[in-house]
Amino acid sequence: MFRRRLSIALGLLAAAAVLEGLGAAAALGIAERQVERGRVASDIRTAFVELSATKQRLRTWVAQRQQGAGADAEARERLQRDMRRTLERLEALSASAIALDDSAATRSEHLRRQDALAVLRTSVAEMEQAVNAAQPLAPGADAQQAWQALSAVFDRSQGRDVRQLIADSMDREADAVARERAAADASLAWMRGFWLAMAATLAVLAVAAALHFTRALRRPLDLLSAGAQALRQGRLQHRIPLDGADEFSAVARSVNGMAAELEVHRAREAQQRQLLEAQVDARTAELREALQALSQADLRRRQLFADVSHELRTPTTAIRGEAEITLRGADREAHEYKSALRRIVDTSRQLGSVIDDLLAMARTDIDALSLVKRPLDLAETVRDAVMQATALGAGRAIRLQAEEPLSERCSVSGDAQRLRQLLLILLDNAVRYSPDGSTVRLRLLPPTATRPHGIVEVEDEGIGIAPHELSQVFERHFRGDAARRQRPDGSGLGLAIAQALARAHGGRVELSSLPGQGTVARLLLPACPPEAGAASGTEIGP
Repeated sequence: MFRRRLSIALGLLAAAAVLEGLGAAAALGIAERQVERGRVASDIRTAFVELSATKQRLRTWVAQRQQGAGADAEARERLQRDMRRTLERLEALSASAIALDDSAATRSEHLRRQDALAVLRTSVAEMEQAVNAAQPLAPGADAQQAWQALSAVFDRSQGRDVRQLIADSMDREADAVARERAAADASLAWMRGFWLAMAATLAVLAVAAALHFTRALRRPLDLLSAGAQALRQGRLQHRIPLDGADEFSAVARSVNGMAAELEVHRAREAQQRQLLEAQVDARTAELREALQALSQADLRRRQLFADVSHELRTPTTAIRGEAEITLRGADREAHEYKSALRRIVDTSRQLGSVIDDLLAMARTDIDALSLVKRPLDLAETVRDAVMQATALGAGRAIRLQAEEPLSERCSVSGDAQRLRQLLLILLDNAVRYSPDGSTVRLRLLPPTATRPHGIVEVEDEGIGIAPHELSQVFERHFRGDAARRQRPDGSGLGLAIAQALARAHGGRVELSSLPGQGTVARLLLPACPPEAGAASGTEIGP
């Protein structure tokens, strides 16, 4: 229904537009024809004016010739040629005027124009003969008579006044120009009125059609839009209330059917999705638990490998260095070899203990490391560590210098083996990052009344640590920029293990350093009375 009404309205608008176009084309043709007639009439008048002017210039030339004023023959020929061309142009324009308008109202005008052109053709021929025959006047000749004879040739032909004939022709053509111009203005005015009327008609028809269809389409379109919006928002229970016989009602019925079908599918899908989500949640929880367990196991495994590589490196280096020092140079006394072998045995025993600890950690998922604390003399532990670490810097001429008082007793509660391990880590770091031929100094500061800690300081002359890196050096696997440049093969675990061991003893490791000026590592351990008794056991993380 709406399609038929819309087709009728569009057909009417198209027909009105076609009629307007045809009328405009016809009016434009009429106006162009009238403008062309006016142009031809204006050109004819202009040609008559040119012919009169050329005739006057030719008369002047003849007068100069008779007076012997040196008239140029070339100028005469040019003027005669111009007159002939102007006459030919007048004849062509006259033919065009007849072709453009040969009605009864203009036929007498065309005849008078043709008659004037015939007289002018004869007059031009007579003037050429007279001009060609013109000679300078003989002395004593009557100039007045010669001028009158010349005027008779120029002004009259076939008994008619040529000047009056040309003047009448110019007046007649001027009237024709005015007439055609007025006709063209009238045509343009008519055409403007026609276009305005057609435009107004089209506007009225368009407005009427727009109003009609706006009122007719507003309600169904609003209802369809509301239905589409409801579907987009997921309200599948919404129905479009259109039950007519038009196209919009057909679309509404289709949309309502689609919404009902989607509602059924949605209910079925929601049920299946709930079942699937329950299954996915169960599987996800299982996978999350498995992944967490796997991540923890992998983390412990990686920590174990890192700890193994680090903890085995320092004792192995000490054993190799001790053996190299003993074998270097000339033969030694037996007691020197025994002393060296004793130190190698002690270091090997420590290495075996470390390996046992690492195996124990592996058997218990790397969760704990045994630590047995008892009262001990920290000075003795420091001396043992210095003796074991002497070989670390021997190959690079780095001296380990223990400053006094190492003989003064310093009682702490701790595990001697773990403390030696801790001190070896600090000494190994000092040697590794010191230049060849430098000195690593180790000093012991016993506790005092104002300081309840025994302090072991390890001072080197090495590369130092940047201030912004001091807060990170105890993190596992962290290595500063200067350390990576000095020793690219490091693991970044030594200080982390040393700090863990120190905290297991109730103490801590502190660092102070300046880049390029060395580092001072301080091990602070709480003191205990020398008579403190029984051993106690605890565990620390790796």
